[in-house]
Amino acid sequence: MDRRKELKQQYCEVKIQPAVYQIKNTKNEKVFIESTMNLNTLNGKRFQLKIGGHYNKMLQQEWDEFGENAFSFEILEIVEKKEDGYFDAKEALKKLEKKWLDTLQPYDDRGYNRKKTP
Repeated sequence: MDRRKELKQQYCEVKIQPAVYQIKNTKNEKVFIESTMNLNTLNGKRFQLKIGGHYNKMLQQEWDEFGENAFSFEILEIVEKKEDGYFDAKEALKKLEKKWLDTLQPYDDRGYNRKKTP
């Protein structure tokens, strides 16, 4: 029982960090920009690509073609939680992702993202 309590305590202490990250193809410099409410899920994204199950078909196709070693995962920016007043982490993350999409323009020949229609 003590081991179970210890694991539960460790789980509760894990810091959940919302962030924007990129997956970069080092062979052709194309990038995929995405956000996550929990940086700890990045290993899951890598696993999806390894088993051929990523939802972005262009990214998955080139992952299969070039191999895992041709890609890097990079954290672009972490959402800093404000200590005072109301703070909406989801909204802050949405704005941060838009900022990086506008800055890097990872569309068409430059990346794997699709432009969202307003």
